[in-house]
Amino acid sequence: MRLLTDYMLSSNIKGVTNGFPLRLEVEKSVEKEVDFNADFLKNMFPKIEWKALVDAFRSMGYTELPNEAESPMLDSKEFLKKFHHALLQLHLEEGALICPETGRRFPVSKGIPNMLLHEDEVFDEVYQIESQF
Repeated sequence: MRLLTDYMLSSNIKGVTNGFPLRLEVEKSVEKEVDFNADFLKNMFPKIEWKALVDAFRSMGYTELPNEAESPMLDSKEFLKKFHHALLQLHLEEGALICPETGRRFPVSKGIPNMLLHEDEVFDEVYQIESQF
């Protein structure tokens, strides 16, 4: 699972008001080559909550990015390459995503996160919708 994917996920547990960002528990990570695309990175940058992403990078042992980043840094090829590596080439292979509010662990196996909720974690509205069918 790419860190970009982790960044897009949040905890949907009933009653959780602060389900983002999910913390990473890393048992195994891998690097996979991906073609460099500066335009993609520049388009993604404004949509990123930088601190959340840097914290995820650091939990995987990647410390090459600064604690803070601003859009003028996108003119630096060196910065873009480090951003590309972290965002697209680092993959969580085994471990867990952890809800910041409840501590609930969502396992990641073979790079696939299991975000399924237990019955008691689901909003009641879902059951009302299902009962209509």
